[in-house]
Amino acid sequence: MALQNIGAGNSDDAFYRYKMPKMITKIEGRGNGIKTNVVNMVDIAKALARPAAYTTKYFGCELGAQSKFDEKAGTSLVNGAHDTAKLAGLLENFIKKYVQCYGCGNPETDILITKNQMIQLKCAACGFVSDVDMRDKLTTFIVKNPPEIKKGSKDKKAMRRAEKERLKEGEAADEEQKKVKKEVKKKGPSSSKDGTAKSTSSKKKATSSDEDRSSPTHKQIVEKEEVEDDDDDDVQWLTDTSLDAARQRIQEQLSAVTADMVMLSTNEPEKKKKSASNGHSGSENGSSMHNGTLVGEVKANLKKGIRANELMSHLAALPAPAQEKMRALVEALFEGTEKGFAKEAIKKKSYLAAAVAEGEGSQLFLLQAIEEFSCKSSSNALKEVALILKALYDADVLDEDHVVQWYTKGLKGENKDSQIWKNVKPFIEWLQTAESEEE
Repeated sequence: MALQNIGAGNSDDAFYRYKMPKMITKIEGRGNGIKTNVVNMVDIAKALARPAAYTTKYFGCELGAQSKFDEKAGTSLVNGAHDTAKLAGLLENFIKKYVQCYGCGNPETDILITKNQMIQLKCAACGFVSDVDMRDKLTTFIVKNPPEIKKGSKDKKAMRRAEKERLKEGEAADEEQKKVKKEVKKKGPSSSKDGTAKSTSSKKKATSSDEDRSSPTHKQIVEKEEVEDDDDDDVQWLTDTSLDAARQRIQEQLSAVTADMVMLSTNEPEKKKKSASNGHSGSENGSSMHNGTLVGEVKANLKKGIRANELMSHLAALPAPAQEKMRALVEALFEGTEKGFAKEAIKKKSYLAAAVAEGEGSQLFLLQAIEEFSCKSSSNALKEVALILKALYDADVLDEDHVVQWYTKGLKGENKDSQIWKNVKPFIEWLQTAESEEE
């Protein structure tokens, strides 16, 4: 069965996991009794998690023709002869209005009917509630025939089955690429062998260079000094223990970034003396000025149009903790944004992806920075925090384990009653249900 992505905007995405069958139609009858039968309407409705009667009725309302769905036989009939492309276009409009979330575009939504007979779509991913335009003719039919409340999550499992189909198609594409590579090897075996040998040798050189670049441990330095002492027993060496000499030795042994980090520890006694003389208020002002300097530094580089990797290398050389750098990056990227934080996060995801690639714990630093920025900025950022996390999760900037770990730790912390945890809860539940269903 041929599959396609749900939603016209996702048609070119080869790795989109929400799939549905391509529409198959058949013209039946002749004369005044001619009808169009949508053969696989039941399968399409299952993939969309909507009753097949809704889509059939929508075709009739838009085409101005009588339509009928037989529950027992599972046949969807629309009076008149209609092209498959035309019905497929109407189905895309139905998906935009009654399936996809108006916030994040995810098709994993449920239809809710309020006490005022209004129709809403609740997204299982980001928790956004979309208000459907009640001027459409189909809304009257939906209010009179509300969807059945199912005990299990069969509709979501249909989405997971569609995702498995996507994985199978991906494996087929990988096999085709392997065949192409084999044909290339047959045409030029010697060149391909040389290329592989060069690639393996370059990998070995890269690993050896990384090992050489790693800073020596304290044990290695002591052993090296002992060996040198054994060779020169008759020579007496004098070590300069001044602060300037210690700085010079550190810079010679370590890289530029690690040298700056060690220099912080050597400067701590001087900073403590100055803070003791200036008082507690002076130390607070100094820390705030340091944070403001970091934000200004990031803003200046962003105005220059600097790339993400260059910005991260520049930040790594600055003498500040990693968490402070992440806070400054988030504040510089999103400061002044009043609405559309999720869209801004997608636009600037390259900077955030480069930031979380710096090392372990960087994802938790990013989540904490987003938490602090959302709580201290306007209410719009706090409302869209689930959308921001969903966008970064889809872009592979954040993974599931770190997001759940951050959420669990926040519920047990000092700010456990904060509004941010209530707004993030639907996204966390969606992550956990998706994981359990895949298992």
